Amino acid sequence: MTKPEATPRAGEDMSPVQDLKSAITDFVCEFKQFSNGVHAKLQQQEDRMTKYNRKSMMASRPALSGAEMIEAPHQKAFAAYLRSGEDEGLRDLPLEGKAMSTAVAADGGYLVDPQTSDTIKSALTATASIRAIASIVTVESTSYDVLIDHTEMGSGWANEAANLSETATPQIDRITIPVNELSAMPKISQRLLDDSAFDIEGWLAGRIADKFARSEASAFVNGDGVDKPKGFLDYPTVDEMIWTWGNIGYVVTGTAGAIDDGDPIIELVYALGAEYRANATFVMNSKTAGTVRKLKDADGRFLWSDGLSQGEPARLMGYPVLIAEDMPDVAADAMAIAFGDFANGYTIAERPDVRVLRDPFSAKPHVLFYATKRVGGAVSDFNAIKLLKFGTA
Repeated sequence: MTKPEATPRAGEDMSPVQDLKSAITDFVCEFKQFSNGVHAKLQQQEDRMTKYNRKSMMASRPALSGAEMIEAPHQKAFAAYLRSGEDEGLRDLPLEGKAMSTAVAADGGYLVDPQTSDTIKSALTATASIRAIASIVTVESTSYDVLIDHTEMGSGWANEAANLSETATPQIDRITIPVNELSAMPKISQRLLDDSAFDIEGWLAGRIADKFARSEASAFVNGDGVDKPKGFLDYPTVDEMIWTWGNIGYVVTGTAGAIDDGDPIIELVYALGAEYRANATFVMNSKTAGTVRKLKDADGRFLWSDGLSQGEPARLMGYPVLIAEDMPDVAADAMAIAFGDFANGYTIAERPDVRVLRDPFSAKPHVLFYATKRVGGAVSDFNAIKLLKFGTA
């Protein structure tokens, strides 16, 4: 596009306004010519693409039958019915029954593709854990040490002139919580990962996380401490009347494998020190909860009360109840109910991240998913947890 120039008429000088108008007019003319040229080139390109598409369609994959398409009688009859509503042609057509059905796989059942859900439905499992009420610390090493001062310092009264004698010195215990590794390594074929209609990797990651949650929840209750957390039920238990540090105290129901009234529950609550009761929680499984919620006091009032709002836990004698399915069922001498301040009584040490290593080489043509999590747990205050034993002694 050339630069427009305003040329005055012979013998006449143009004013600045006329000069500007003339320049604008020349620019508009030049721009229209440029626009028309671009439009013509685009039209030519579109014509070429149309011709190319037609040639591609002609050279496309041929039909399964190379014979000339002849309109069948049923097509003519159906077309006549659609156009004019005449159904005589359809009535005259012979009906041929084929010996094929979807009931038998070889007779056509293979041809019927079933619809598959785009997600995998999993059986629901309880993952409630004392993690919700315990103390959780994050560590960067292989263990975590808890220092506990559980003895009293001595003291005495004295007057101004009396000689002071030496008093008892408090003692500190060290509780070491090793951090163990929880792992899983499922295997999936690469073809399944490539061809599946839904996100296999996402589903597998969710299943691993769910399994880890259930495994650690079980270990926090019943773990033996060998390459796993030590559960609070795995510690030595003694009658609350002779309790000493290092043991979990318990009270009895007075009946083997049963509880007849709410008195043992009341005794369990007040076996725990007042300094721990303010933040205490009951822990039991669903079957035990079904037994306990039937108990009434002397005035016929239920000891159990449901939460007043959605999401609030049920309460037993005013204390919240955590339903943990890993707790034992009611049976003879079973420690089926725990009560305590688990924030002080049980400590979980962990590295919170779950690491997943995708290994497509070690098991070709399968892909290995190696997932790990490091977590440990142990009782950190033996004063803070008490148990109810369904027995006589």
